[in-house]
Amino acid sequence: MRLSRYFLPVMKESPADAQIISHKLMLRAGLVRQTAAGIYAWLPLGTRVLARIAQIVREEQDKSGAIELIMPTVQSAELWKQSGRYDDYGLEMLRIKDRHDREMLYGPTAEEVITTIFRDAARSYRDLPRTLYNIQWKFRDEVRPRFGVMRGREFLMKDAYSFDLDEAGARHSYNRMFVAYLNTFARMGLRAIPMQADTGPIGGDLSHEFIVLAPTGESEVFYHSNWEKPAALSHVDFDDVAGLQAIVGGYTADYAATDEKRDEAREAEAGDQLRQSRGVEVGHIFYFGTKYSGAMGLKIQGQDGAEIVPHMGSYGIGVSRLMAAIIEASHDEKGIIWPDAVAPYAVGLINMRADDEACAKAADDLYAQLQAAGFDVLYDDRDERGGAKFATMDLIGVPWQIVIGPKGLEKGVVELKRRATGERDELAPADAIAKVRG
Repeated sequence: MRLSRYFLPVMKESPADAQIISHKLMLRAGLVRQTAAGIYAWLPLGTRVLARIAQIVREEQDKSGAIELIMPTVQSAELWKQSGRYDDYGLEMLRIKDRHDREMLYGPTAEEVITTIFRDAARSYRDLPRTLYNIQWKFRDEVRPRFGVMRGREFLMKDAYSFDLDEAGARHSYNRMFVAYLNTFARMGLRAIPMQADTGPIGGDLSHEFIVLAPTGESEVFYHSNWEKPAALSHVDFDDVAGLQAIVGGYTADYAATDEKRDEAREAEAGDQLRQSRGVEVGHIFYFGTKYSGAMGLKIQGQDGAEIVPHMGSYGIGVSRLMAAIIEASHDEKGIIWPDAVAPYAVGLINMRADDEACAKAADDLYAQLQAAGFDVLYDDRDERGGAKFATMDLIGVPWQIVIGPKGLEKGVVELKRRATGERDELAPADAIAKVRG
C-alpha cells in the first residue's frame, strides 16, 4: 500500500484525555478514533491488526477442536429471562425494545443464545462433546468507560461454549481451552498468566483469568516469581486427557491469583518469591456445570436411554482488548513495537527522496519485488521530510524498515532497520529481502 493513497491520520501529540500508553499510541498511530463514550471506530491500520489478532485466535480455537459460527449481536430478552439472568445482570446490559415493543438487548455475552441453538439441535449422546465459538462484537454499558479500548463499552470478543455429557468431559473441554489460550497468547508475543479468578455473573465454580502484567492494568494480582521465567509449549495432543491435565497441572502448580481469589496459605508458602503487580485481563474461562442447560431445558438422550442434562463451560478472549495489551507490553518512547505475528504490515519501505527519479524508480522496483515475495508492505512514497517518514514508521511499529536514498543507491545498497532492536544494516536489495524473510 502506498502511503500517499492510504488513510493514516497520525497525531504528533497525545490527546489530553488519554491516560495510559496504549490509548495514547492507538490514537496517535491512527488505529482508532472515538465516536462516543467508550465506542471507537477502527481505522484502516487498526482494522488490519484486529484482523491478524482475530485470525490467530481463530486458528488456535480450530486446533483445539472448537467449531466456528456467528451469533447475533441483538438478543431476545426472553432467553435471558429463561436463564434467570435478565434481572441479575445489572445496568451494564443495554436493554432496548423493537418496533413491536418486544424486549431486546445488545448482547454482553451469549450463553443463552448458544444454549438455545444447541438445545434445538442436539438429540443424543452422539452429539456430544461439542465446543462452538464465535468472534463477535459485544456491548457492556460501563458506568465509566476509560483507558481507550481497554475498558470500552463496545468490544470484539471471541466467546466459545462447550457441551459435555458429564463433569469429567467438561473439565477436559476446559483444559483444551486452557492450553489453547496459552498457545494463542504466546503466538502474539505475550506472557499471559492463568490466575484463579472469581466467576462473577457468568457463574460456576471453576474459573481462570489470563493476565498480562502491566502497571496500568485494572486487576491487582499476586503470583509466584516462577511466572516471570519464559516458558514454551511443545506440540499438544488435545485428545490426550491425561496429558492435557498434566500440562494444566504444571501451569497451575505455581501460585497466581487475582485479588478476589487470594489464598493466604499459598502466599505464605511462596514467601519472598511472592510478587504483587497489576495486570490486564485478556482471557477468561469458566466451567459452570448445568447452570444454563438446566435452566433452559437442554436435555439429550444418554447411551442407556436416560435423559442427560449436559455440562457446559464458556471461554472468552478480548480480541480488541488484546491490541491494547500488546501495546502496553511492547512499546518504547518512539511508539509501538508490533510482534511480527500481529503487525499491520511486515515491511515499511521509505523513499528518502520522492522527488529524485533514481530513488523513485529503485523504490518502486523494490516495492514490486517485496510484494511478489509475499510481504505486506507500507510504502512511504510521500513528498515529505525524511525525519517525518522515520517518525511515522517508528510510531506505527512496522517490524522492518527498508530505506532507499541517493547515497545508498550510489553504493548499491539499502538500509534495513529492525524496529524492535534498532539494529541497522546496509545490504543489497536482494539480501535485505532475504533477511526479512528470515
